[in-house]
Amino acid sequence: MMRILQAMAGGEHGGAETFFLRLCKSFALRGIEQRALVRPRADREAALRDAGVRTATTAFSGPLDLASARRFRSEIDTFAPDIVLTWMSRASRFCPRHRRGRTRFVHVGRLGGYYDLKYYRNCDHLIGNTEDIIDYLREQGWPEHLAHYLPNFVTAGPAPPADRAELGLPAKGPLLLALGRFHVNKAFDVLLAALARVPEAVLCLAGAGPLERELRAQAAGLGVADRVAFPGWWKDVGSLFAAADLCVCPSRLEPFGNVVIEAWAHGVPVVAAAAKGPAGLIEHGESGLLAPVDDAGALADAIRRVLGDRDMAARLARAGRAVHEARFTESAVTGKYLDLFERLTVDKDAT
Repeated sequence: MMRILQAMAGGEHGGAETFFLRLCKSFALRGIEQRALVRPRADREAALRDAGVRTATTAFSGPLDLASARRFRSEIDTFAPDIVLTWMSRASRFCPRHRRGRTRFVHVGRLGGYYDLKYYRNCDHLIGNTEDIIDYLREQGWPEHLAHYLPNFVTAGPAPPADRAELGLPAKGPLLLALGRFHVNKAFDVLLAALARVPEAVLCLAGAGPLERELRAQAAGLGVADRVAFPGWWKDVGSLFAAADLCVCPSRLEPFGNVVIEAWAHGVPVVAAAAKGPAGLIEHGESGLLAPVDDAGALADAIRRVLGDRDMAARLARAGRAVHEARFTESAVTGKYLDLFERLTVDKDAT
């Protein structure tokens, strides 16, 4: 049976971190023998243990962190994986090179952004979660037959709507939902400026990050603080989608756009800024509406269009759900990962 070691340094929260856990759990449900090597984070370790994934930790710090390099090598030698899947730059850089007489494995690096390929020199293959990232890899000189497009997936089950009073929002008014790290790339400042132009709406801005103080100050300065909730990282996002009338993704830079397919999976219409990820996912006017990046006025216009036309909102939601079911389900994406790994394992054994 195939053996997979997954390694991620990762931050406390983020799209890649969330999908890492989803993929680990999905492999576990299919009986794949795997291990995980992560930074010490109690909640992530607990989630992996609950999924039945044996987990080791290491610091994944700077270039002189010899202890992490040794720990990585020890995990490989002890577990003898067929595939080592490293997430993002740091884990990929720490993965040891193949050495004669040591465990043979296929090193696959996964990219969710346009990272410097100098950190992926040891990789045998690369996965990009968008077709545009695959194009980037080719442009950077990575061999085409060693680059593979595998998207993310999301899962969605029924959930009761989150209570507006618990969120700290007024009981009336259509509810906009946005999720993510409070970082300049996410452009939540643009969303707040757009909200000021949509006086009938309220906003749940779920997440955290270095710009939270600035965003709260901006909301107060725009006079919309009483219409914005900052509930932090909400564990049950399904309840937020169940309460939402519209999901908004205002990002300046968004290589994929997990929140878009998450909204689709929950049957919620989407308005997004036309960053590469959302623009590659959404067919404007069919599965969502797109607005120019960094344009609060255009974003507000798109929000008003959907909120003011129930038939359009329902049509966008249905079309988005159909795209999710066709391309981004757990079964489809996990199957593609395992099919790829099976081929790579056969190739390894044949050499």
